[in-house]
Amino acid sequence: MTKYPDKRVVITGGTSGIGLVTAKLLLEQGARVLVTGRNPATVDAARQELGDRAIALTSDATSVADIDQLADRARSEWGGLDVLFVNAGQTAFVPFEAVTEAVYDQLFAINAKGAYFTVQKLAPLIPRGGAIVLTTSVANVLGLSMAGVYSATKAALRSMTRSFARELLPREIRVNAVSPGPIETSILDRAIGPEAAAQVKSQLRADSPMKRFGRPEEVAKAVMFLAFEATYMTGAELAVDGGGTQL
Repeated sequence: MTKYPDKRVVITGGTSGIGLVTAKLLLEQGARVLVTGRNPATVDAARQELGDRAIALTSDATSVADIDQLADRARSEWGGLDVLFVNAGQTAFVPFEAVTEAVYDQLFAINAKGAYFTVQKLAPLIPRGGAIVLTTSVANVLGLSMAGVYSATKAALRSMTRSFARELLPREIRVNAVSPGPIETSILDRAIGPEAAAQVKSQLRADSPMKRFGRPEEVAKAVMFLAFEATYMTGAELAVDGGGTQL
């Protein structure tokens, strides 16, 4: 017996990493899923991997026009949605002296602006009792080297989570955030290259109270908890970080 039969879930940034794993687990539990990504090749691969119950859509989180089209697609396919997982984002590791205006603007456009307008455009499609989950990061409470702009964007998302939760209370839509620590995905390799990533990962493991990286499935399960089970939680942030921000 499936736990979430025919629940309608939109996942931005759902074609790789945590987003893709979350989509797989939701599909296994009977949900219908729409995932987005910016890279057409990655979107096509996700479409093949997820199968017929999923929709994979090329959509740029920095484009309000694309976000409008995403809302239109969810409306036309399903008439609305039950859960929105705002997971699209980008990482960059740059010493603060080397941060350019382009890097700064790009990170805020994807991680903060994109998330804000995704919630604004898709929240009207969510009925009472629905939920929104945003992906923040342990970086929003830790002083991490070479991640000042990225950390600031995630702190903005933490603030937005509270504001959205307050504003959507009259509509009985819960809004929470999941805050991953180091997770076994390819994001570090893409951001700084495999060799540098290996060194960073070694240090992160040593610094972790649990001495390991988390698995995407562990974050995905937290997302599903916030989306469906955490019926007396709103405005909260759930750390999935091996105790890194707590111990």
